[in-house]
Amino acid sequence: MTGPIWLSVGLAVFLWWFFTGAILLVVRLSDRLGGRAPLWATLAGLPLLGGGALLVSLSLDDPSVTGIYAGFLGALAIWGWVELAFLTGVISGWQRDNCPPGLAGWARFQRAFATVGYHELALATGALTLTLVSTGAANQLALATYLILFLARITAKLNLFLGVPRINSDFVPVPLTHLKTYFRRGPVTWMFPLAITILTALLAVCTERLWGAQTYATTTGYALLTALAALALIEHWLMVIPLPDAKLWAWMLPSKTKTEGDENGL
Repeated sequence: MTGPIWLSVGLAVFLWWFFTGAILLVVRLSDRLGGRAPLWATLAGLPLLGGGALLVSLSLDDPSVTGIYAGFLGALAIWGWVELAFLTGVISGWQRDNCPPGLAGWARFQRAFATVGYHELALATGALTLTLVSTGAANQLALATYLILFLARITAKLNLFLGVPRINSDFVPVPLTHLKTYFRRGPVTWMFPLAITILTALLAVCTERLWGAQTYATTTGYALLTALAALALIEHWLMVIPLPDAKLWAWMLPSKTKTEGDENGL
């Protein structure tokens, strides 16, 4: 059943690229408009959250191919709105100042967490909600999709905080400029091999389940999850491999204004 595999993988890659680009475009435009534009952009995106919740609810008792795709799209839509709310600065953290020079250790971690605390709470709330509604459901693809994204986001943030050789700060929006001062560019730490090991194991599990899938629906579901796990792994490797990944979206975004400040603060 190679047909559904390649279709699902291609769709997952396209949606990953499209959703990322669309969110970056909205955020960049709200940066250019300034004022309350970031808030209005987040509020205008609420139908994305509502539509995602509806798709997830419709998918739970539908283990067919249609239900699989509905769950996958629903989880991506929910995740996408939370990311939009974060990048516009509406849901980020209670600390919005730069990292004080010389701050290190636990004090630096506490202050860094305070810059994204509300966002982490929102992501965790989404994970908990999907877990509760998916318990005993015939189709748990939405939950699996969200958890892969959640895991990859946590390990990525920890690596940016602890240190990696490559940090792409081109797309950091104006409301979150202070976050750049909490990034650390340098040699990898223990967190990078740990993250790579976890994500590689996750990819191996998804691939093994895909290999053993017996129905069109299960093949579709595991193909989507395998592609998502592979993308998460690639995104982590791009923290150390010098490839111009930003060009995937840079061409479709309006240029920054001079007032947005391009200094990376690293």
